[in-house]
Amino acid sequence: MGGLSRRSVSIALALMLPGVALAQNSMPMSAPQSATPATGPRVALKGYDPVSYFTDGKPEQGSAEFSFAFDDTTYWFKSAEHRDKFAADPEHYAPQFDGFCAIQLSRGLKVEADPEAWVITNGKLYVFSKKGGPAFFSKEPLAIAEKASKTFKQLRTQ
Repeated sequence: MGGLSRRSVSIALALMLPGVALAQNSMPMSAPQSATPATGPRVALKGYDPVSYFTDGKPEQGSAEFSFAFDDTTYWFKSAEHRDKFAADPEHYAPQFDGFCAIQLSRGLKVEADPEAWVITNGKLYVFSKKGGPAFFSKEPLAIAEKASKTFKQLRTQ
């Protein structure tokens, strides 16, 4: 598959499946990206709505009522509208590294992030385990992101 990400493949598959549509106030109807029961994958961002970082300029608490599974992770949203925005473009809205701390990943550790320690850089959402993360990340965003990406590929299934 070359340089395609799992997310790109999931989106392409969902678009090719018949009947995959997002009706207002309904859950997506595809196998690769679907609503997830409470026993499913981990909830990223401690339940905060990833779309709110982009639309509201701050993290807002989501609800299990508006959940969506993507890339082995469940995301919660504050509304069906936000869930549907995410479902239409998860590559844009999903936090990098499934919501794990970018700085800790660059150091070889897989650590849950504090959803209130965040930054959007080059249109991508990065979250950190500590409030000082955004300032530290801003000093070397490309180097940290590259190191984190390598570690994340190794630790993804752990």
